[in-house]
Amino acid sequence: MGAGVSSAISDDSVDGVFKHRSSRRRKLEDIPENCIALVLGHLDPPQICRLACLNRAFRGASSADFIWDSKLPINYSFIIQKISSQFSEEINNNNSNNINNEGDQEDNRYVDYPVYTTKKDIFARLSRPNLFDAGTKEIWVDKKTGGIWLSISSKGLSINGINDRRCWNHIPTDESRFQTIAYLVQIWWFEVCGEVDFKFPTGTYSLFFRLQLGKSSKRFGRRTCNMDHIHGWDVKPVQLQLSTSDGQQAASQHYLDNPGSWVLYHGGDFVVKDSNKITKVKFSARQIDCTHTKGGLSLDNVLICPKSVAKDVR
Repeated sequence: MGAGVSSAISDDSVDGVFKHRSSRRRKLEDIPENCIALVLGHLDPPQICRLACLNRAFRGASSADFIWDSKLPINYSFIIQKISSQFSEEINNNNSNNINNEGDQEDNRYVDYPVYTTKKDIFARLSRPNLFDAGTKEIWVDKKTGGIWLSISSKGLSINGINDRRCWNHIPTDESRFQTIAYLVQIWWFEVCGEVDFKFPTGTYSLFFRLQLGKSSKRFGRRTCNMDHIHGWDVKPVQLQLSTSDGQQAASQHYLDNPGSWVLYHGGDFVVKDSNKITKVKFSARQIDCTHTKGGLSLDNVLICPKSVAKDVR
């Protein structure tokens, strides 16, 4: 009899309790969004975006402002102000062109102004390259680290002899993020200077000059590099220098080499201690030994990035 009762209970447990529990088993989408959001806050943005594709709960949790607020640089409002002024300038130019065209006046009402409704929208906008200062500078936020990357084009630099076409030429190319480079044919006094005023987040930054010996182009769909004008760079090194508004200085020297390839030459590092203050960074590249000429050099841009990731871009 005991065996029969035991058997009946066992059968009832299997058919009743276990089946009941199985029918109430929690699914992934049953996890509260606030709990999911707390977990997502510990991941980097690419991981968050991948998990957002799992289901509706993860997608909703991934849009929580407190998640993306921690991924944004502390001075993101300053960056938005910078790129928004560039956007407004482009809109004004487009509107002026439209007014000058017959029948286009009505189109001005339908211009898409950038609207940032969530911190996720802001991060998505800043993680893409954004031009400012009349298109001579570009800034973006690293998707993994949230660090600031800043690039200054050759047209945003002060170049000795740039207006003399016997010395320098601006050449369009898809090898530059600015779609143009400055090419040096020949000169006695090589000097390139620049400066940038910016509210950098606290941290250590590295500065690079992106240079190439030779003039690259495409022929029949293939990349070629003209090296006919390369000379003078093996006689004396190029002196790279930087200084900041709070008194920091750095210098390095490099013999330019590796013809036909773009090289990032390290100019130095600087430290930002207060993200609420504008830091002025001045930099230069010089080879001013006038005992010989030098030429055949392509100048693309100057790059400033967090030192922690500098080794990955070299």
